[in-house]
Amino acid sequence: MAAAGSGSSLVSMAAAGGPVLWRRLLGLLPHGRLGLAALLGRLSDRLSLGRDRRSRRSSWLLVAPLLTPAVPQVTAPSFCVCPEGAHRFQWIRNLVPEFGVSSSHIQVLSSPTEFYELMKEQIKAAKQRVVVASLYLGTGLLEQELVDCIEETLERSLQASGPSDFRVSILLDFTRGSRGRKNSRTMLLPLLRRFPEQVRVSLFHTPNLRGLLKRLIPERFNETIGLQHIKVYLFDDNVILSGANLSDSYFTNRQDRYVFLQDSSEIADFFTELVDAIGDVSLQLQPDDTVQMMEGMVHPYQGDKTAYCEVANRRVMEVINAARTRQELHTQTFHGRRSEGDPLLPQREPNAGRDQKPEPDTWIYPLIQMKPFGIQIDERVTETLLTEAERGARIYLTTGYFNLTQAYMDLVLGTRAEYRILLASPEVNGFFGAKGVAGAIPAAYVYIAHQFYNEVCCLGQQDRVQLQEYSRNGWTFHAKGLWLYLAGSSLPCLTLIGSPNFGYRSVHRDLEAQVAIVTENRDLQQQLHQEQEQLYLKSGVVSSSTFEQPTRYVKLWVKLVTPLIKNFF
Repeated sequence: MAAAGSGSSLVSMAAAGGPVLWRRLLGLLPHGRLGLAALLGRLSDRLSLGRDRRSRRSSWLLVAPLLTPAVPQVTAPSFCVCPEGAHRFQWIRNLVPEFGVSSSHIQVLSSPTEFYELMKEQIKAAKQRVVVASLYLGTGLLEQELVDCIEETLERSLQASGPSDFRVSILLDFTRGSRGRKNSRTMLLPLLRRFPEQVRVSLFHTPNLRGLLKRLIPERFNETIGLQHIKVYLFDDNVILSGANLSDSYFTNRQDRYVFLQDSSEIADFFTELVDAIGDVSLQLQPDDTVQMMEGMVHPYQGDKTAYCEVANRRVMEVINAARTRQELHTQTFHGRRSEGDPLLPQREPNAGRDQKPEPDTWIYPLIQMKPFGIQIDERVTETLLTEAERGARIYLTTGYFNLTQAYMDLVLGTRAEYRILLASPEVNGFFGAKGVAGAIPAAYVYIAHQFYNEVCCLGQQDRVQLQEYSRNGWTFHAKGLWLYLAGSSLPCLTLIGSPNFGYRSVHRDLEAQVAIVTENRDLQQQLHQEQEQLYLKSGVVSSSTFEQPTRYVKLWVKLVTPLIKNFF
């Protein structure tokens, strides 16, 4: 009878909304994860929230999370415990390659200093390759020390007997890397001039900045149109995944997140190929500080935009699909499943040598988001995770720039899990104290957070959705990602870590990459839990009194302008 009651509510809402609403609701049903009963039950739960608040909010608006763009069609239901004991997020491998690793090869770092010192150590120890993808390289002494480490390693490779196959590949954003007279390009030119056969510097230029727009928008402001935002730092078969850029504050007092993957050749190969693919469709820095495209490649802002985006899509998807095919052939990465009677799975020899790789207990999925090229994998996986988080599950979500897309906001407000959202207080926002219009950006983020907080209060969900502000004297905050705790669990089994901020820019404008790390290993789960706790311990819970503080005052012009420009920062 409960389902029938929910069904009548659904029918009345759909009738009021007309044929468009009917199509959106019916479009949810074929995806294989939400059956009709589950859908009606979910609607019933949401409608009950609004019964005593009809004077403030029409109850049909609570269906908004179900009306967001459909999440991807996947063949395996999420949050389904498989009979083989495989982890319940295996549906992600239908979209991207799955890399099974041992948790003993994963280390969670906690500080900028650790990150910087590890970077230098890894560069000096590299024998085959150094691959770097970042928004930009700073111009200070610490950044110069990194460049010097690369130069020393290149020199050492030339002194070795025989021809050197050591290579350095660096991918940065064109507009951010070209800002000012002294910039990322001028920092790297000495390497290009000394080692032209071993060093490649690629500068990605968004295809959306072209024509009159490119000529009229001044420096700095042109970076709002679109950027290369991926952060990957790779040394032979070791990989650092982070949201940090290569600038002095990220090495000293700008808090971010960092995961170090050791002896992970398959993951290193994947990200090397990904950086190469983006590099192929980027401008190539020349020793005389000019740039040019590879021969035969469509130009990002002088050539045909559609043709350029099609080439870029094809190039990146080739990397993703080739890696998926390779990983599917490696049956030992299929969640460590081994059956003595199954001839299809390789068997461990009784006296296997110590050098044999340990069984995987952790799985890593690279999630790529490049909306300008029509690639939306990260968005689809993130939406599915938020949609399917069960009642009693906890999601800790953090971003240095709280400006969630409408789809993500609707899912947070309309689903069942508990949310603890960590954002930057104005004082630790990277734009705090900036000159000109940029100085008002922290106030714009305060305004956005206040609007979201009011929405939470309007729905009476303060206990389920909680905002917390990171505050630390003398520091700024740049951490992003999430930790997922299943219902009844005190430790997370999944984390997302990488470059996306969960905002409009990350989803629609920039090139982004992060990884989903899923683990069954309690020691690694404990590392991730401690990482989350260390960040959240430096925060305070947001309440209505928070926005009454003098530091949270937002000028009228900022309130008026923010809705118009929020999709650009």
